[in-house]
Amino acid sequence: MSRFASTALCALAVFSFGMTSAQAGPKAAAANLTAGKAIYDANCSSCHKDGIMAAPKTGDKAVWAPRITQGMPVLINNSIKGFTGKKGMMMPKGGNAKLTDAEVTNAVAYMVSQVK
Repeated sequence: MSRFASTALCALAVFSFGMTSAQAGPKAAAANLTAGKAIYDANCSSCHKDGIMAAPKTGDKAVWAPRITQGMPVLINNSIKGFTGKKGMMMPKGGNAKLTDAEVTNAVAYMVSQVK
């Protein structure tokens, strides 16, 4: 890889991760909770309802609070790309690669709305 391409990729990565919650917020704020509930019921509830693989249980304020403080962009990104934490893991898009990013965003917004 050329030095120019390498530098450009590094700059892109820094720019991408440097976004603030306010910059990424409109995408999260535009979530459709009704659509999110439908996605949650069909896909996410299988783990989040009972805490399978250490998934944070839907409605459990104590478990969700530290996650919510990270901001919606982090929650959405982890849900889309997957996440491995100290206690458990989540497959990208909850294991359903057919879900769109917007559908995952709606489902995350729905789950967060259940603890506010």
